[in-house]
Amino acid sequence: MADRSHAYNSVWQLRSDAWCRLEEAADRLNRATTVGALKDEYTAICRDQLAALTPLEPYWAYPGSARFAKVQRLFNTGGYDKFASTVSRINRALTSESYRTGDADSANVEDVEIFPADPRTLEQQPVTHKEQLYFEVLVVEKMTEAQERALRKEVRSWRRPDDEFVYELVVVASGDEALIAARLNVNLQAVVIRRRFSHQSERNLSALAEFADTKVSADLDDHKSPDERAQILAASLHELRPELDLYLMTEIDVEEIAGRLGPSFRRVFHAREGVLELHLSILQGVAARYRTPFFSALKQYSHRPTGVFHALPISQGKSIVNSHWIKDMVSFYGLDVFMAETSATCGGLDSLLEPTGPLRETQQLAAETYGSRRTYFVTNGTSTANKIVTQSLVAPGDIVLLDRNCHQSHHYGMMLAGANVIYLEAYPLPDYTMYGAVPLREIKSKLLALKRAGKLDRVKMISLTNCTFDGIVYDVQRVMEECLAIKPDLVFLWDEAWFAFARFHPVYRARTAMASAAKLREKLADKDYSEAYQKQLAADSQNPPTDDELLNRRLAPDPAKARVRVYASQSTHKTLTSLRQGSMIHVFDQDFDQKVSEAFHEAYMAHTSTSPNYQILASLDLGRRQVALEGVELVQRQIENAMQLRDAIDNHPLLSRYMACLRTSDLIPDEFRDSHIAQPLRSGLRNMMTAWDRDEFVLDPSRITLSIGRTGYDGDTFKRDQLMDRHGVQINKTSRNTVLFMTNIGTTRSSVAFLVEVLVKIARELDDAVGDMGLGERSRFEQKVRKLTASTAALPNFSGFHEVFRDTTGDTSTPEGDVRRAFYLSYDDTNCEYLGTDEILEKLDAGADVVSATFVTPYPPGFPVLVPGQVFSREILTFLRDLDTPEIHGYNPDFGYRVYTDKAIEMCRPVTQPPATVPVSEPVAAPKPKKGTANRSAAAAGAD
Repeated sequence: MADRSHAYNSVWQLRSDAWCRLEEAADRLNRATTVGALKDEYTAICRDQLAALTPLEPYWAYPGSARFAKVQRLFNTGGYDKFASTVSRINRALTSESYRTGDADSANVEDVEIFPADPRTLEQQPVTHKEQLYFEVLVVEKMTEAQERALRKEVRSWRRPDDEFVYELVVVASGDEALIAARLNVNLQAVVIRRRFSHQSERNLSALAEFADTKVSADLDDHKSPDERAQILAASLHELRPELDLYLMTEIDVEEIAGRLGPSFRRVFHAREGVLELHLSILQGVAARYRTPFFSALKQYSHRPTGVFHALPISQGKSIVNSHWIKDMVSFYGLDVFMAETSATCGGLDSLLEPTGPLRETQQLAAETYGSRRTYFVTNGTSTANKIVTQSLVAPGDIVLLDRNCHQSHHYGMMLAGANVIYLEAYPLPDYTMYGAVPLREIKSKLLALKRAGKLDRVKMISLTNCTFDGIVYDVQRVMEECLAIKPDLVFLWDEAWFAFARFHPVYRARTAMASAAKLREKLADKDYSEAYQKQLAADSQNPPTDDELLNRRLAPDPAKARVRVYASQSTHKTLTSLRQGSMIHVFDQDFDQKVSEAFHEAYMAHTSTSPNYQILASLDLGRRQVALEGVELVQRQIENAMQLRDAIDNHPLLSRYMACLRTSDLIPDEFRDSHIAQPLRSGLRNMMTAWDRDEFVLDPSRITLSIGRTGYDGDTFKRDQLMDRHGVQINKTSRNTVLFMTNIGTTRSSVAFLVEVLVKIARELDDAVGDMGLGERSRFEQKVRKLTASTAALPNFSGFHEVFRDTTGDTSTPEGDVRRAFYLSYDDTNCEYLGTDEILEKLDAGADVVSATFVTPYPPGFPVLVPGQVFSREILTFLRDLDTPEIHGYNPDFGYRVYTDKAIEMCRPVTQPPATVPVSEPVAAPKPKKGTANRSAAAAGAD
């Protein structure tokens, strides 16, 4: 256990590996040829592995405490033949998961195939086959072994052949063990809390100390009443695993307790009367999360004969099955996908634009699963989701604070909405030619400046990316609290395109938009918080703080004024299970019904197809079911696979010579890390929880930014030539000297091993090539490495909107700009021309402004470096020139950058004194283009 204590969240893998090692050592120990020192060696290995497993096994139903005790007895008494066969059967059952047949005591695993079947055989499963899906239930009560056996026997006696689910029990005697079990055992779907449990375990839990919650253990002190202790434990379990169904069993005053503690539990039962009813409720609770209303409706529809007389010839495969030329579509995709194709919104189906049936129910289930008040499905990606939210909330002239490095869809959304945008600057990481996230101080300074300028009433929304492409995660609740202290009705849009999975891990969850919104709403309603706020308010009235003081202290919102208005857009298809372009919008907005509902509906209608893809909707429904029932397990494995990849790279003598996984301290400067823990991912769960609780920014452990500067390859060349073209390894994000690997819920240990093999092969070939280099070639290689590993010039900040696109009314000290006006000015080609980099530099040297007429967006990562109306700077041109990204939207290699002509800019200046011969109401004629410019611009526009 000690060897692995530094690998975050690795207990499930420690357990798996320990059983495998134990089986191998037990087999060797049982061989006749194993004698003398060799026997002693394998005996010691078995003893060590049993010692590692001893503190873990009580928290899983299989093999269970009784069977594990038998294994230990066989080893201790020297019965090595039975010991080896028993360990082999257990490990085979764990590896193949055959124990999930439902009877952990009599599961026949002797003939089970240890390797999973080819996934293609899923298509040939007989329709009559009905697998009973397996889960485990935690019972928290102090009981004897005989009582535990009797309870297990009673539960099994209630099983029926037609039950959809089957479960086994995990019994713990104390509250601290209940929390450990909930953290470790991903098979748990329900918890039954009974009155007789102790607050502290009699077992030695030192090996699991990082998974125990000492504060909750103290709160469960035996001096409290059984009901109070049950409520405290329930609240802690809900905080840790909100998807678990919680049940309470009590012997006295069950009616009064149900009325008082009902909100904390799914049901409250009388201990002597409700055991069978509890069993049925447990099955029903899991069935409720298992339901997929829209997928089920679509599946049912696909089995009905229909006559289509309006649209979609492909419906039920009719245009394919009778074709002479495209029947291979059926053989490739399968018939069911076409049988489920329809443009109907009736017959058991539903309309995405006006859902009243299964789609509405499906979205309500998604809201429960993701912790939102409302959830909406989007079938054309999070780019559209962002535009829907922006257009529903922002009106022309509203001021919006926007992360400059956000995805391009936000910038287009601002343009469509007519927002006046203030761009927020992220902290730079010049060593890796990338940006981090936007510091809270930057956000507060912009809001305070708007307050001084008297424009706070026009500020509508702030939009930030959480987490960033490179894995930097905000303290979401703190950002919202401090912003609401300045602007109490500010709306937040959190782009969680790459963070949908975070809801399903107890550490991640606290930094998601929906969980933070719920916590903030609870905090603002708390009486203690209100009293503390009033004391602070009284102190500030005596000694009003300056803006500098406000920037340097943690601000608290007024509970009487602050409104929690939070939106999150998520690409389900990017990090969870969904067909491509399946996304969701999650809403936690106290004012939604009164202020947003109608506008949201119109924006949703404006951006959503009237013919949405039902397969995408069905996959979103199924993906919701998956994370509701096994999200914790999948995300834990995702993180552990990432940690294994980090360890494999950094501990490999050859790989570590040319590559390195960037640490938290490499990507997040110390000023943003109050914990000052350089590698919280590598120093145990407690340190990670400390960092995620205290630091302004933390690093998502599932993303590995690999520094490759010492290979002599730039990021794009390494990605394209080495990873993708040669080895078929797909990645997206690169920088000048890094590549980004992201694990997801589909990543396996085998795929991690494959990537390590590929990297080792690349490093070995490079090492051989370097060893064979002559002096001149070696010098050129070292020069390349120096160029890639040295810091670049400072990364450019937003250079600002040209004054003609700025707000000229009132106080002009704030930097907001009208992106919409700047964008549509370019629709008249006579207002634009193309300039190359050298031409732009000449104009800048002459003191002239050059203004971008379009978005200039390197892809990946997909955020604009220039937006319409922004002035060019020398720093921006240098940055664009040095980028290793071959795809830059908005830049034409043949012509250069599309910019506004000087005359177009002059035309946009406000007219203070209209010419005598021209009526004010008449439009000013557009200036004629420079000679040769119009044709060149038109040709280039066509090329775009």
